[in-house]
This record gives sequence, structure tokens and C-alpha cells, in this order.
Amino acid sequence: MPEGDTVFQAARVLEAALAGHTVTRTDFRVPALAEVDLAGLPVHSVGSRGKHVLLRIGDIVVHSHLKMEGEWRVFRPGEPWRRPAWQARAIVEVPEASAVGFDLGTLELFGAAEEAERLLYLGPDLLGSDWDAAEAVRRLASVPETPIAVALAEQRNLAGLGNVYVNEVCFLRGILPTRPVGQVELDPVVALAVRVIRANRDRAVRTTTGDTRRGRRLWVYGRAGEACRRCGALIEHGRLGRTEIELRESWWCPNCQR
Repeated sequence: MPEGDTVFQAARVLEAALAGHTVTRTDFRVPALAEVDLAGLPVHSVGSRGKHVLLRIGDIVVHSHLKMEGEWRVFRPGEPWRRPAWQARAIVEVPEASAVGFDLGTLELFGAAEEAERLLYLGPDLLGSDWDAAEAVRRLASVPETPIAVALAEQRNLAGLGNVYVNEVCFLRGILPTRPVGQVELDPVVALAVRVIRANRDRAVRTTTGDTRRGRRLWVYGRAGEACRRCGALIEHGRLGRTEIELRESWWCPNCQR
């Protein structure tokens, strides 16, 4: 599933292509929205909150979540799509661009006045202008028995961290992903999470090591059985989650993370 910085970048591309223009055509290829037509309405802005993309058109918000396979792409008029048309779920056209949402996990429309309430359940957005570190710490502290990796990935606690950042932040803080939240000093964890994801917000290639070379970008994520870049111990792997159907992959160094 895309991390918050990837969604932020996607929203920024959509904003540059659509904002300030009038919609010439829309096509929402889900049954509940099949008859919706937003042509003639202005695109006010496009933004993200955590892993959610929000197109604000007229007094309507087009809300999407990419889930595992989804993405938004922008094409010039007449340019061939680089994904099959049957995967398209949303098309928003303005005179100079077509924005196409492929394989969107969630696609819905609601009134602009409802936006804040609809997303109220989300924790503070690490990339948002209204980021609130104290509230993020408070939400994490409310689940003291939950493994720290599970709590960091829960979007109700703080919005935007995905599995890559969760694993990398745990490594950088020297914390086992299984450690209960109540045994973790939360303020520096949250501060580091913000610093790392914001450092990658404008990068084409994500890195937590500071090295952008292929194969050198991450400390532990996806590196089971490989040598730790710090101490040489073999990276271990497991799965964590609130329930059996919510298990996420975890990686850690048994020496650096205690």
C-alpha cells in the first residue's frame, strides 16, 4: 500500500494539472456513481490526508483511497493510457489534461461541507499543515498494550505512515516492533517519523539511510536474512497485526533493536 509521501506526491501532480480549470468531462466507473456528471464545475484544489486523495470540484469532494493497487495518473489530451482501460475507476478531464484513477480501492463523492467530518477518524497527518504531534502521541498512548509497529501503522493514531516507514522508524529508534506502546518513549518516535517522511516528501526515490543507490536505501524493510548495515547481524522477519486478517510484514535487527 502506498505510503503517505507517495499519496502526497500524487495529489500534488493532480493539483498542478487540474486546479483552477473547469471540468469538461467526468466518468466514474462504479455503479453508485455511474450517472454523476461534474462537467462545468471548477476544480478548486486537490489535496491529500494521510493515504487519501481529495479532489475538490465545485461543492463536491471526490474522495479516493489507493489501497494496494490503485494510482492516479495524468495524461495530455489524446495521449494513450499506460494502463488498461478496464482498470480505470475515475476520469476527470479539463481542457489540457485527463486525470485517471486506476484500481482505486475506495471511490466516493460527498459534499464539501462534510469533508472534515468524514475524515475525522484519521489521526494527525504527518504531511499536513495542521500536524499535531501532541495529539499523535496522545492517540498512541491510548493503546498501551498494542505492539508499537501495529500502533504506528494504524491511521486512527497518525495518518500517513505505511509499512516501510513503520519498520524503518522502529529500527532507527532501536525498538523491537513487538514492544508494547506503553513501554516506548513516544515523543522521539513521533518526532523521528515526521522528520523521515518529510525528508522524502519531495524525493523521487525514498531513502531512510541517506543513500539513494539501489539496494542501499533502507535499513531493514524487505531485507530478511541479509546483514544489518550497522552491526552485521541477520535481519529477522515476522508478521504483526491486531487480528489474523490484519497481519503486516515486519523486519528487525535482533542486535540493534532491543
